[in-house]
Amino acid sequence: MSFVGVGVIGILTLLLGLFFFLLHIVVCVWGYNDARRKGRSPEFAILVVLGLLFFPVVGLIIYLLIRNHY
Repeated sequence: MSFVGVGVIGILTLLLGLFFFLLHIVVCVWGYNDARRKGRSPEFAILVVLGLLFFPVVGLIIYLLIRNHY
């Protein structure tokens, strides 16, 4: 694989995108594990993961707000 013509900014952009992708996956796994650890049903935990997958920032904020009240 050759990065000729991509440049330093292109490589940094690629690495930043990879970092945010991995962060997204980690947040989804954490959300599922946190929901299960708090005694929630598997269905609720899957809804949390779907919310975090499709709405990463808003889903995380909403989950953090409701995680202790539901």
